[in-house]
Amino acid sequence: MSNLIDVGRISGAHGIKGWVKVNSQTEPAENLFDYQPWYVKTAHGVKPVELIEWRSQGKGYVARLKGIDDRNQAEAFCPVVIAVEKDSFPALEQDEFYWFELEGCRVISRFDNTEFDLGVVKRIMPTGANDVLVVQGDEQSIDQTERLIPYVLGHFVTLVSLEDKAIYVEWDPEF
Repeated sequence: MSNLIDVGRISGAHGIKGWVKVNSQTEPAENLFDYQPWYVKTAHGVKPVELIEWRSQGKGYVARLKGIDDRNQAEAFCPVVIAVEKDSFPALEQDEFYWFELEGCRVISRFDNTEFDLGVVKRIMPTGANDVLVVQGDEQSIDQTERLIPYVLGHFVTLVSLEDKAIYVEWDPEF
């Protein structure tokens, strides 16, 4: 299912009643439980699962899923990736983007009145101060270098064009 976005992971069993440990990749982390239905990516394909209940547990979360009623079932089920359909995300304001929209975009630097193709966004790292684009050079770019570019709109990032799948930056290609 090509419109699925990974949003978390079920990492293991919790207790004896079939609860599972859940790791969220959403911000804030609790948003994971607002997106329904969940689809889990197993070795046997993608299948929907129904969330019955969830709660905070230590530094993470635990959840109970329909059809998983004991520890043995939970252990056999894990680990799996949790995905949701793109359409389940709320619309954002102008100049706001979901990370999955930026991943795969080509990064073009306009530096010293010249354009340089730096590669493609492979992932985005949260750093606390600002997010960082991890840009990997490829056969179309000026080199094969991996670059870390701060995602600061109006400063380093000058334009994001989702239509063109391109991010324009002001970044010295020597960095």
